[in-house]
Parts: sequence; C-alpha cells; structure tokens
Amino acid sequence: MTFDKAVLVLEDGTRHVGRAYGALGTTLGEVVFATGMSGYQETLTDPSYAGQIVLQTAPHIGNTGMNDEDPESRRIWVAGYIVRDPSRVVSNWRANASLDEILVQDGVVGISGIDTRSITRHIRSAGSMRGGIFSGEAAATDADEQLRIVRDAPEMAGQNLSAQVSVEVATVTTAIGEKIGNLAVLDLGVKQATIDNLAARGFEVHVLPQSSTFADITAIDPVAVFYSNGPGDPSASDAQVAVLREVLDAELPYFGICFGNQLFGRALGLGTYKLTFGHRGINQPVLDKSTGRVEITSHNHGFAVEAPLDGPFESPNGYGQVEVSHIGLNDQVVEGLRALDIPAFSVQYHPEAAAGPHDANYLFDRFRDLVIASQKDAK
Repeated sequence: MTFDKAVLVLEDGTRHVGRAYGALGTTLGEVVFATGMSGYQETLTDPSYAGQIVLQTAPHIGNTGMNDEDPESRRIWVAGYIVRDPSRVVSNWRANASLDEILVQDGVVGISGIDTRSITRHIRSAGSMRGGIFSGEAAATDADEQLRIVRDAPEMAGQNLSAQVSVEVATVTTAIGEKIGNLAVLDLGVKQATIDNLAARGFEVHVLPQSSTFADITAIDPVAVFYSNGPGDPSASDAQVAVLREVLDAELPYFGICFGNQLFGRALGLGTYKLTFGHRGINQPVLDKSTGRVEITSHNHGFAVEAPLDGPFESPNGYGQVEVSHIGLNDQVVEGLRALDIPAFSVQYHPEAAAGPHDANYLFDRFRDLVIASQKDAK
C-alpha cells in the first residue's frame, strides 16, 4: 500500500487531499457514490460503472481481498476509486490478491484517507459531477490546472459508452436443464450473474455485440430478446432503440434490465432524464405494483424513464397499453415498465443482485414464464 499523496478535485472546485490507492497517475470521470456495505469486487467489475469514479460510502473496504470467482466481467471498469479506510490486510480463504494489487494491475487510479461521508453529502446536494484523481507526480500539478483538466472532461450526459464494454464477438452459454430455446442478449455491459441466471432458467444464452442488427438477432433463431445493463446516456443509443423497435414489432418476448429498461422506455416513445445523484447500492426499496410487495433491490443507474405512475397509458409509438410496474419508494422514480398488449417488460434495477438481496430474482422466472406462454400461443 502506497503513501504517495493524492488529490480529488471536483468540477465545482471542491478539493480533498489524501493518499494514493491503486495505480498512480491521473483519472477523470463522473464522481458517484455506491452505498453497498459488501460486494466491492462485483461493483468494480460491473461494466455499468465505466466512465465513473466510484466512491464507497462504507468506510472499510478491501478486507476480503479479491478472488477469481466473484468478478462480473473480464476486468475492472470504474474510471477511479475512492475509499476512506482501505484494509491493510486480507482475511478471506478465497482471496488470491489484495484489492490494492488488482487496482494497480488494472491501472485504476484511486484515493484513500479522505472524508467520504462529506463528499457523499455534497454530491447528494449538488448532484453527481465530473471529477479527477491526481496521484504520484500528478498530485503536484497546479491546483488551477487540475481544475481546468477536470472541467475539460466530457460530461456523462450525451455519452454512448456501450461499445467500450460490449463483447466484440458473440459468446454462447449452454442452457442448464431442459432447454427452452435460444436467447439473444444484447451486451450493453452485461454481468456474469445475469447470464448465469438466464442459463439456469433453460435459455441457451447468446451474448451479442452491442452493434448487432435485428438480422443478427434473428439469425440465432431466438425465442426471446434481452437487453442488459450498461453505462452511458440512453438518449445517445438511437441504434439500439431502433433494433428494439424491430424486436417489439415482431412481438418477440422482451426483458430488459437497467439500461435495457431505459431503452425499452425510449422504444415505447417515452423520454429519459438524468437523476441528480442516481441510485447505486444494494439497499433500494422498490414497490411491485402487481403484488403490493416491497422489495429491497440492487441498483446502479444515473438516468431514468419519464412515465405516468398511476394506471395504464398508451404507448406514444403505437405498442398499445403500458403501465409502470415498479416504483422506487425513496423518490418515486420509475423502476419498471410492463407492456399490456405485447410480451415485453423491464426493470430499472438488478434482479441478479451480485452483490445484494435476492428479493427480485423472481423476475427471471417471470421472463421464462412469459416466453413459454408466448410459445404456446404461437402453436
């Protein structure tokens, strides 16, 4: 663990001086906070965090080290990492490296030893904003120059980042148990836990590049289509929305999570907007309107869909009646959509919950049941 100086600079001029953590150098991104008290390895390897500097609100991070079983993708995706008190020792029988070692290995610039509670409260009031971490020699850069570098960085709004995180060639995961059929998963930043859950429901999971066309999707003879989570602004993903409209026109069963929920909203003709500081953590209460049940769920999103919360409404793009199926109880944000006239639904959160509670895992069963019912109707 290094004791080099590091500086966190926010675009509003706020500065915090601490110690370098991970790789030395400069990194830029949108500073956001994640409230999970566990699962830092899954957070770091979640592709949805691409382009973001993640602050962990839990003060003690790294005590269980890193292992080869829990990564959600092929690498760490966060642009930078902020923790208050990194563990000096690793204590877990599965660990084969320390968090600090893996951050250095993957070139992730971080900072530790600063008041993360103060930064979190600031972001909650002022909103997520661009920031930069400067460590090692970069920490000595003139303060005005550091601020200029941060303010010259691109904002998250308007960015299409799915190409950075998606697979370049299709991959296939074999179905577990009796096979239902081939499932086309558009990889906008998919997590391994999602693939595992879908395969466990009997789908042969074909993970396709984010640039796939409708012809590419139909080429695998899919029984359904799934859009994954992912980073970036949904308003900058016109190509994926156009493909999804072809999927809906063909009445292929559809399930989307997180980014896939936002793109489903756009395909239906709804708008999206940027949240002030987003939802990131594994303890978010959501109401399932169909059952009245409150679920504790795992979230990672900075954008949301605009839709009426009460009662069905007509899809502006002609897909019949739609309703908001789930609502976030902290701020009344749309957390799910369900089409009533075509076989399609989505949620804004992570039913695979890695890490996190399993309250929403039933959604994978709901998707399987929807596909099976659609197959019977087609006969």
